[in-house]
Amino acid sequence: MWALISTTFTCMKVIVTIQSYNQEKYELNLIQWLLFCFGWAGMQPRLFASYGGKSLENAWMMICFGIKRIGVGLMLIFLVHQVLLLEIDPKLIDFFSSVILLVAFSLILHFGLLSISAGIWRFSGVNASYLFRSPLKSNSLAEFWSRRWNLAFSEMTSIAIFRPLRTKIGHTWAVFAGFAFSGILHELALSVPVNSGFGLPFLYFLIHGCLVIFEKILINNQILILQHHVIRKIWVFFWLVVPAPLLFHETFVKQILWPLAGIDGGWNL
Repeated sequence: MWALISTTFTCMKVIVTIQSYNQEKYELNLIQWLLFCFGWAGMQPRLFASYGGKSLENAWMMICFGIKRIGVGLMLIFLVHQVLLLEIDPKLIDFFSSVILLVAFSLILHFGLLSISAGIWRFSGVNASYLFRSPLKSNSLAEFWSRRWNLAFSEMTSIAIFRPLRTKIGHTWAVFAGFAFSGILHELALSVPVNSGFGLPFLYFLIHGCLVIFEKILINNQILILQHHVIRKIWVFFWLVVPAPLLFHETFVKQILWPLAGIDGGWNL
């Protein structure tokens, strides 16, 4: 799994660098590009043009933010180990433990290690920032995917897919192509390593591509159904959570997630 992710990630780094060079005026030396390619999860190579400059503010704040999230994530993993000892319905335990583990590993990786990495780069003059920005504040799926969740993916998709295709096939189809592309990458990360669940992560992102386009249609036609704060929140998190088993399918959870937490078996659904 890690080999596939690393190889795919490196290839995308090369693609976004070429595309970015064509769209913006800046230049990286070899050291700067290697640091961008192998030392940072983000997809904006121009940030490393300032590598070696003066330290930027908020570096320690971002590092502390990440350390706290890692601590919470580790506590959740410990909690799962304790929950598994309870004598209640094994299927119920496995299900909720799997959900907790997904949250735990997201806190450790997405909000923990990546935040620490960003803070460290800021000491070297690189204007790295959070790649996961308060996703719970999202008021639409478009906002969630484009401005709050995994900005490395949204940056990569924007540079490599959306911008080149927008003028050729139009905004709507370029958005759909971006989600289809994300689906393919998640297939490589979540289905190929376990040789199972093929098509499920891809379907998850196709659904979200359609939903983001539908949101745009509602806005363009001044249909105000999503203007109410509570309805917006329900809309966003319903569609993020309910189809989530398509993305994190059973085999991935059993063969990857649980072993990472030091647990055998799991999810006897």
